[in-house]
Amino acid sequence: MEDVVLGIDLGTSAVKTIAVNQCGEVIGQTSEPLTLIQPKPGYNEQDPESWVNAVKESIKTLIKSEEMKNKHISGASFSGQMHGLVALDKQGEPIRNAILWNDTRTTEQCQLIKNHFGDTLLENPILEGFTLPKLLWLQQNEPKHWQELSVFLLPKDYVRYKMTGDISMEYSDAAGTLLLNPDTKQWDKSVGAELSLGNIYPKLMDSHEYVGNFTEDVKASLELENDVCVFAGGADNACGALGAGVINETQTLCSIGTSGVVLTCMQGKENDLGNNIHYFNHALSNMTYTMGVTLSAGDSLNWLKQTFFDDASFDDIVQQASNSEIGANGLLFTPYLQGERTPHGDAFIRGSFIGLNRSTTKADIARATIEGITYSLYESYQYMSQSHTENKRMISIGGGAKNSFWLQLQADVFNTEVTTLKYEEGPSMGAAMLAAYGLGWFESMEAFVDAFIKYDKTYYPNLENHKTFGQYFNVYQQVYSQTQTLTQQLLNIK
Repeated sequence: MEDVVLGIDLGTSAVKTIAVNQCGEVIGQTSEPLTLIQPKPGYNEQDPESWVNAVKESIKTLIKSEEMKNKHISGASFSGQMHGLVALDKQGEPIRNAILWNDTRTTEQCQLIKNHFGDTLLENPILEGFTLPKLLWLQQNEPKHWQELSVFLLPKDYVRYKMTGDISMEYSDAAGTLLLNPDTKQWDKSVGAELSLGNIYPKLMDSHEYVGNFTEDVKASLELENDVCVFAGGADNACGALGAGVINETQTLCSIGTSGVVLTCMQGKENDLGNNIHYFNHALSNMTYTMGVTLSAGDSLNWLKQTFFDDASFDDIVQQASNSEIGANGLLFTPYLQGERTPHGDAFIRGSFIGLNRSTTKADIARATIEGITYSLYESYQYMSQSHTENKRMISIGGGAKNSFWLQLQADVFNTEVTTLKYEEGPSMGAAMLAAYGLGWFESMEAFVDAFIKYDKTYYPNLENHKTFGQYFNVYQQVYSQTQTLTQQLLNIK
């Protein structure tokens, strides 16, 4: 029988499970949908048990597929949505629904943290999405639940606990809580003591570390006869980088999904980052990464389609954009549809088009939207490049990597080589690689990348285009400061 490992990615909208063999080939894959619970505006929750059920269902479906005949599942690991708070009682059961990364109820708690520690904490900005503000919200708004709290976990760690019995958290996800020191890789319990959190911390481990096997009950529910070794796993961005082969300082990841991420590996922080750049531990034990986030990247394109191009496909929209010129006939778009994280950290800023004129076409609007998304990511990249040597190559994944026009635009705006993957599996591939590494299939992660990651096309920057984009980008950077006060006034009108 052929040995395979499972890479399980717990996203916000779905669970994706893949089976990978020792050649790095994806033998099969399945997905199960997830639903959001939104009891109030700005609230985003999920039932932790729905994650476990979806993971089990996706594995069962995969096991029963034709592709998995004569396959032996040796190991499994997880990737998952970051920051979400799963509060457990002394019996290890959830006290309430999980509060997710995209929940924005904690502005007051963020200000409280800033009052204690300043604008940054443990090398990171203080933002609504992180876990510590959620803990404070629970403490202040649900005292009965707070009294029941024994330990907190993050989403994928909860699923792993329910499937193995092991309560723990690995460093790449723990780095997004505002409670882990990313350099010492220890909980900073002085922060918790200052905020009266108590001893609610799980044990910590490396992403490739063995945590146990699927329990007998889980094996029975999956109709598995053999033991499956389970490894700790990683945060979705860390696993996404790993699954794209971004494991050293010569590479940058550009991922354009609903949100957008620019991520660069580093070995230790050289300077104070500022500008809401995140500093987290990678899934590799000796590596960290910096990251900038655009909250409405692909989501801006979704809004554009719903509003202006309802009957068109996304490919059609990008094709229309290519019919406009650089600068979109003097039109700029800022993708602040749900506020912005990097560099502004402003939950209340809103998007805008600047430069609409009588000759503006739908093609101009489409191009301005795509350029604005790319400018936002480039802004993060510029701030990140100030803290370390510039990178030689960018790996582009997600929706922005599905069209040659947008890929060339990325190369020109960033002024760097942009490469795509031949097979893009995202964070689930990174999780599978962690399981395979834990099993000892290869001696190093570099060897895994060589065997598992297949690169496709490379797009080279046009210097003249970059200079032209640079002029528009300089104006783009001024739009935030010029519209911030106006946006506040609009939001305050009752």
